[in-house]
Amino acid sequence: MPNFTLPRPVRISRGQKVSAALVATASCAAALAFTAAPSNAQTTAADAPAAVKPVSANGLPLTAKDRADDGKKAQAAGSSVTAGHLKVTAVEKQGHAAEQAANRSVERKAIAKPKAAPKRYANNLDGWIRESLAIMKDKGIPGSYEGLHRNIMRESAGDPNAVNDWDINAINGVPSKGLLQVIQPTFDTYHVAGTPKKLTDPIANITAAANYAAHRYGSIDNVNSAY
Repeated sequence: MPNFTLPRPVRISRGQKVSAALVATASCAAALAFTAAPSNAQTTAADAPAAVKPVSANGLPLTAKDRADDGKKAQAAGSSVTAGHLKVTAVEKQGHAAEQAANRSVERKAIAKPKAAPKRYANNLDGWIRESLAIMKDKGIPGSYEGLHRNIMRESAGDPNAVNDWDINAINGVPSKGLLQVIQPTFDTYHVAGTPKKLTDPIANITAAANYAAHRYGSIDNVNSAY
């Protein structure tokens, strides 16, 4: 049997044991830290978001000209929207104004008073005088009911067809006729517009005589005898 000599055990001092333990601990800690925390390069690559570059319709990056054109298109689109809004607003306002005007027109028509029916007068001496007075007032011809009635009764006794066939006018061929005994030339000169052009018509005769008296005497009220 061969004779083997066992190596002599090496004695390690207490200080060497402590140093070796510290070295081993430090190495483990370093290894763990390296494994748990990625390097700066790895962190930057993983965490940084990918840069998105704008591209055109064909997939190529936008040039400065493309971005300028897009900005002009966006501005034009905004202007078009604004102009359209203003146009719609103007049309709405115009429609609202037209509606208000129509409403006011309807309101005015609703509150408008109906025209008064023409006044009717009796077909007698009283009615003839009153209708003549209304026309005389409208034409600015002076005269009163009393003045007309008084002269009518003296000249014709209220007969619209009365004819004087004996005075100088009759001798000259132009007899006096009607309620206030007017000759044709006088009637033609002082006829009041709006009345019949007939000498013996009661209203036409009265108003023409009153118009003549107003020019010659100031008013029919001032006439107390043949005139």
